[in-house]
Amino acid sequence: MAGQDLITSLLRAVEAAPDDVELRLHVAEVMVDNGRGDEAVTHVAAVLQHEPTSQRARALMARAVSPQPAPTPSTSSTPPSSADDDAPAATGFDWGRAEDELGDAVPPMFVDGSTSADDGPDAAPAHDVEVPDVNLDDVGGLVHVKQRLDAAFLAPLRNPELRKLYGKSLKGGLLLYGPPGCGKTFLARALAGDLGARFVVVSLTDVLDMYIGQSEKNLHGIFELARRSAPCVVFLDEVDALGQKRSHLNNSARSAVNQLLAELDGVADDNEGVFVLAATNTPWDVDVALRRPGRLDRTVLVPPPDRDAREAILRLHLQDRPVANIDVGALSGKTDGYSGADLAHVCETAAERALIDSAQSGTVRMIEMRDLEAAVAEVRPSTGPWFDTARNVALFANDSGQYDELAKYLKDHRLL
Repeated sequence: MAGQDLITSLLRAVEAAPDDVELRLHVAEVMVDNGRGDEAVTHVAAVLQHEPTSQRARALMARAVSPQPAPTPSTSSTPPSSADDDAPAATGFDWGRAEDELGDAVPPMFVDGSTSADDGPDAAPAHDVEVPDVNLDDVGGLVHVKQRLDAAFLAPLRNPELRKLYGKSLKGGLLLYGPPGCGKTFLARALAGDLGARFVVVSLTDVLDMYIGQSEKNLHGIFELARRSAPCVVFLDEVDALGQKRSHLNNSARSAVNQLLAELDGVADDNEGVFVLAATNTPWDVDVALRRPGRLDRTVLVPPPDRDAREAILRLHLQDRPVANIDVGALSGKTDGYSGADLAHVCETAAERALIDSAQSGTVRMIEMRDLEAAVAEVRPSTGPWFDTARNVALFANDSGQYDELAKYLKDHRLL
């Protein structure tokens, strides 16, 4: 009974920590020793999913599936003799001896050296390659930003003769920065649509891994995928997290930044047709090596949407809702400094007010101008804290002139 009680306790522990490989192996061993090999198979199989080449798990699986005599409780208080201890536990083929003889000679599962179906040559890529269905014409306002993107990427691509004449490479990187929620990701996707290029989004969680060397491997795999898919836009989202200043990082994270630098440089011009865009809310936290010429060498400020852009954003978020007599021009004039995300929240708040009113009155009504005006009064712009920090950067950390565009914006909007 003691063995069965131990199994019950171990099973509770497995329920609490199902990914604990050592715990799974231990409970499986106790089950096999107590004649419950059929139940042990489930736990060993779970271990083999995590560690397909585990010799201990394979040996335990062999014991679990081989015929096992059921344990017979002792009817005597006399302990078994040493001769009983030396007797074989079962007759027939000795699986334990076979495993010992094989040792490390177990061949790989597949001829290409992979250990699972996901690692094979026909495995699906770990990242999605999009074909964007938007372009820069779908971006309301932000004329200056679109002109910069056109000069950096679109004009050279559309004029191959001039590009060849002037020796302009299609390699390049551009850093979009500005307050959160202002459409940097949408701009990058729209640019890929105008380029007729595929689009790959890369975030910190796609790259960083707890195992040494795996982060670098992940980065290399992403860029290899982009090179095979060229023309392709690789969008590094929140690049300040992925490419943070190396002086602030530990050795493992620093190696990932070094790998990113190597991928941006490309090997033997392999990056031809690979366009790298990055976005950040805090460009002052990005490693300076990432921003040197040849890498993310062009920088574009993506400010809060201007009046035309705010009007377009409001129309977009209201077009599928029941609205009546909405003056988006007046609303765009009252929302200076609002980000695109703020404007979406304004529309959501107005819809919520109309919904609650309809539920309480029992009469369904349209979203009206008064709902949106009340929402504007309730939802304040979220860009203020960002501009507080940016103002200090423009005043005291712009010796190289890399934030001249930011300083001009702050002056033009009387924020400096």
